[in-house]
Amino acid sequence: MNHLPIFVRIEQQCTVIVGGGAVAARKAELLLSCGASVTFVAPELGKAARALCEARPERVTHTHSVFHPEHLAHARLVIAATDSARINAQVAAAAGALNIPVNVVDDPELSSFILPAIVARDPVVVAVGSQGSSPVLARRLREQLEALLPTRLGALARFAGARRALVRRMLPAGARRAFWERIFSGPVSTQVLRGEEPTAEAEFARELNASRAGRTRVRGEVYLIGAGPGDPDLLTLRALQLLQQCDVILYDRLVSPAVLERARRDAERVCVGKEPGGAHTAQEQIEALMVSYARRGLRVARLKGGDPFIFGRGGEEIQVLIRERIPFTVVPGITAGLAAAAATATPLTQRELAQSVTFATGHFAAHDRHDWQGLARPHQTVVFYMGVARMEYIVSKLLDAGAPRSRPALIVTRASLPDQRCVRGTLAEIAARARAAHIGAPALLIVGEAVASAAESSLAEPTAVSPILDVLRGVA
Repeated sequence: MNHLPIFVRIEQQCTVIVGGGAVAARKAELLLSCGASVTFVAPELGKAARALCEARPERVTHTHSVFHPEHLAHARLVIAATDSARINAQVAAAAGALNIPVNVVDDPELSSFILPAIVARDPVVVAVGSQGSSPVLARRLREQLEALLPTRLGALARFAGARRALVRRMLPAGARRAFWERIFSGPVSTQVLRGEEPTAEAEFARELNASRAGRTRVRGEVYLIGAGPGDPDLLTLRALQLLQQCDVILYDRLVSPAVLERARRDAERVCVGKEPGGAHTAQEQIEALMVSYARRGLRVARLKGGDPFIFGRGGEEIQVLIRERIPFTVVPGITAGLAAAAATATPLTQRELAQSVTFATGHFAAHDRHDWQGLARPHQTVVFYMGVARMEYIVSKLLDAGAPRSRPALIVTRASLPDQRCVRGTLAEIAARARAAHIGAPALLIVGEAVASAAESSLAEPTAVSPILDVLRGVA
């Protein structure tokens, strides 16, 4: 390492940027965000630099001149951002003679400091550098860190900073670090990151009073996380963040190994999957595990395929957590119906064809309470989850309720994954076609006029729908 990473305070300090183009303007914006005053030295300014001078005349000035060393007389920091190697070298030499830190854009050999790629969660700042060898790589790493760091991380830092003096007064030095570790890894942190600062304030006071009295509060929390349809690139940013924090993962059988790979490496993994017609973990046992782990002070991820609140029994689980007074966070996921529609370019709603969409279960409990008359009406799309085993029954009920035999239907299995398969047809023939294609669970049955608008090519080859998935990944 030949560069020392440091943070320099330049608030209310004079900085000089030699150059007036777009790059110079971008550097000026960075310096202004840190509270510095900026002077451009250039014969002419480009549009962006002129706009800065006009918008902030009290902090941005322009010296209409070619560069001379005397322009650095009062500078505390200098940036050379011209398109002339000769002028940049002159700036570097002049700054070096005055012992002023200088950065020459895209020339680390002439620079006494380099500007890193920055992730800003004010007052938290993460800087990524490659010592000038690969700025593009540093920016790529910054993008990855942007995805992992919560947007409200700065709010958490400010929350803690406002209470440091109080903690210093109330707790002895040896107890403070353990206290802050509990704060940053427990419910207080989660509540602040959700924007629930009044709730976090009350929890913080309870934690502090318990620590002062020598009663260490061991209190965990539960994250109900939607894992999406299986493609790890369809995880939400919040899901990724919490998977990196959890101590224990209780995961369903529909959670793919690739999704589990995105979790914290040393987290305990417990499969609580339910095989159709086979061995499974009872729902009551899953709920007992959540409560047991949380009471031990652990952060528990209840990781579910799709979305926790769409046929995921998430509602039952939060009722247990509320009753047991265990803090929880719900993170929505891309449900399989949306992923299957995107992966096959099948719109779920479309003008003139479908004005509504209904998600229905194909796994019936003791009694079938579906409104089949309503599900059979035209101008809508119905997505049946877990519908393969009872497909003949579903089709017969729709037909009996008045749905035409010619209504378009589509079966999608393992939506968004490399081995995704699709079968299309009409209500009259979809069950037979699915059997002939040996379609098995997990699969969805999509029924409605809008299904017919899906392009034939999008249903034939998984590679043909990758741009559609890329769009959805961008939303996630």
